[in-house]
Amino acid sequence: RLRLHDGKLIKDRRFHLRTYPNCFVAKELTDWLIDHKEAPDRETGIRLMQKLMDHYIIHHVCDEHSDYKDAKLLYRFRKDDGTFPLSKDVKVFMRGQSLYEKLVSVEESILKVREENSVKYQRTFLGCEMVDWLVQEGEVENRQEAVELGQALLEHGIIQHVSNRHHFFDSDILYQFWINFRRRRRLTELLNENSSRALSESPDSPFCLRKLNPEPGNTSFLSVQTNKEIKIVSAVRRSSITSLSGSSNPYFSAAPTLVFPPVAECNPKSVLKRPVTNEELLSPGAPYVKKTLTIVGDAVGWGFVVRGGRPCHIQAVDPGGPAAAAGMKVCQFVFSVNGVYVLHLDYQTISSLIMTGPRTLVMEVMEAIE
Repeated sequence: RLRLHDGKLIKDRRFHLRTYPNCFVAKELTDWLIDHKEAPDRETGIRLMQKLMDHYIIHHVCDEHSDYKDAKLLYRFRKDDGTFPLSKDVKVFMRGQSLYEKLVSVEESILKVREENSVKYQRTFLGCEMVDWLVQEGEVENRQEAVELGQALLEHGIIQHVSNRHHFFDSDILYQFWINFRRRRRLTELLNENSSRALSESPDSPFCLRKLNPEPGNTSFLSVQTNKEIKIVSAVRRSSITSLSGSSNPYFSAAPTLVFPPVAECNPKSVLKRPVTNEELLSPGAPYVKKTLTIVGDAVGWGFVVRGGRPCHIQAVDPGGPAAAAGMKVCQFVFSVNGVYVLHLDYQTISSLIMTGPRTLVMEVMEAIE
């Protein structure tokens, strides 16, 4: 957007006796994307702009078109007309970017390259240093507010503990900015952001429950679907990571054709007796213990269902599957997946992390102490 302003592609334009401020012509912008190597061809440029429309970043000046047309039509960035939706997530992201820019632009910044356990980390700071700085700079009123801000930044993936083992605390624990806000990003990155998530919603997901004691020749298993119905779907083999660039459904081989019995529909409720928040899980003295599980996936998957969000929980476990053998139980909360802190994520995102990761899954879970 800023580059388009600098290049005078965004400007006040007159059409049918009316002036539209701060807008651009779609066809001119597509030309610009190709000329500046932001898109290899017009088709990709159109897809990129459609992504921005889908994310409520740009829109037609009169909102007469819901899709991006490569024509002499006027569009505008919502930031330029005050219609950009400032959700909580967006506000936290923008606050993180503002703090990062402020930190990197001052002399003697607390952001430094530091080493822990013989590993060097970029853009690091101590939790107590960040709290001191936030209070001194007037970004917050007190240390408690600073801790709450740090926790929000961590839960939104902007900062993280260097080894993903701790939430944000006012202590000498080492953290880093996970996002380098000054790295120039290419628009084409938008086209790959949701591919793995979409696959996690597939009825052939490896997170489905397998049927217990399957009959010979019948490899179907039960799956708790996102639409809260229980359906019988065909089991598939989890393909290797080396086959990710192949067929139209690269994560799985073709499912066998089976004749299924009638679908049993119901509305399975959460196995949790009551909702549990991240604050409750992480509060000092909370009745939860953390366990590390190593699960080696088999030909079907890992044999569990994860549901919910912030935090996610284990909804169901196949008693004869790899997850059960590793000690997984229903009602456990998912703390980390392959070293990535995930308490702030929804189950679709966690499913994507698991699906695109190695066959051997390392999960940290939090379990209530009986």
